[in-house]
Amino acid sequence: MRPVLVYTASRIALFVVTAAVLRLLGLQNPLLLIGVAFLVSGIASYVLLSKQRDAMSARISGKIDRPKPQSD
Repeated sequence: MRPVLVYTASRIALFVVTAAVLRLLGLQNPLLLIGVAFLVSGIASYVLLSKQRDAMSARISGKIDRPKPQSD
């Protein structure tokens, strides 16, 4: 569960930091601010969080691929 939490927290933090920087740069419209922050943080997370994304993917696929116990 830890890799999922680390990746999710990193994505949220990256979005908040991006939105704050855009706000400081003068982007005032809230809807536009959220949209641009979402787009920029998504691209940045693709590059910056690849290791965490791989760990999360391995954790989730390991849970899915695990055989379920048979109950009679």
